[in-house]
Amino acid sequence: MKATRKPAKKVARKAPPATKAKTKKKKPAKKPKPRSKWVALVAKQKHGLMLAAAHGPVLNVAHFVADEPIIGGWWAHPKGKAIFAALSELDDSDEIHGFKLFEGKITFAHRKVWPALVRLGREGVIAGELLALIESSGERNVIVPFPEWVDAETAAAADALSLAEARAAVPFFE
Repeated sequence: MKATRKPAKKVARKAPPATKAKTKKKKPAKKPKPRSKWVALVAKQKHGLMLAAAHGPVLNVAHFVADEPIIGGWWAHPKGKAIFAALSELDDSDEIHGFKLFEGKITFAHRKVWPALVRLGREGVIAGELLALIESSGERNVIVPFPEWVDAETAAAADALSLAEARAAVPFFE
């Protein structure tokens, strides 16, 4: 017996809508990122500096996140993921730069102390290699030598500071 095929049902299709002249919608202005509590913490420090996790002359971020002193490496600490998140937020902030100021350990510096650091670097009080900016790029760190990272605003503010004012702002260097 031969199978008979049923005719396919016809579906009425709507005509495409008439095209209107395309007008570009204006994108709303980008809202600035809200300041993270970790950026605020560095900003409110007396000298605007915090170590990432090492012990030294200024407080460290890992201690604040863990809410206790950390003995050994912070990666193994129960709050290691939270510490990593805080350090990443600081690294991503436009208000914070990372340097290796104290014994080669990563030190976060808030924008308010950049002019003092620049002034001390120009005068040779702080070695230029300590003022090399550490930036994260993917899974690598990129080093931007001093004074290449210094923008015009920071340079002008550094010019306006006396050496004594710069030393008072960041008193850890002789």
